[in-house]
Amino acid sequence: MTTMPYSASLNTRQSRRDRDRGQGRGQGQRRDRGQVAMEYLGFLPLLLLVAMGALQLGLAAYAANQAGTAARAGARTAASYDAHGDPRSTARSAVSGWLGDGGFRYSQSGGRDITATVQVKVPSVVPGLDGWWAKRSATMPRE
Repeated sequence: MTTMPYSASLNTRQSRRDRDRGQGRGQGQRRDRGQVAMEYLGFLPLLLLVAMGALQLGLAAYAANQAGTAARAGARTAASYDAHGDPRSTARSAVSGWLGDGGFRYSQSGGRDITATVQVKVPSVVPGLDGWWAKRSATMPRE
């Protein structure tokens, strides 16, 4: 068995390590270049779809809230003897202008208790999800 002096074996290890690092680093950089950008581009459509879905659900919740407010305003006006104005126009004015322009339906029924039903069309952000209506009803006792 032959032994090498300590300094010679250390130099051999360092040069081998430096050579391996140089080859691995150069090839790895060339091979992995742009990988993160491609992964991001692959994930971007899914991220956009989730964001548009969240926005669509927010618009649906807002339309339902506006329909409930309009139904209460219409029922309150129809149930009051002192109210001035038409219950339909009161309910229509309770809805945001940009939301009510897409579609607004009002109906009313009842004898002693007035029930007003309002439907507001939900604006669509996601293509193909047209035709959603938010429907709310409110009942008020006649004075």
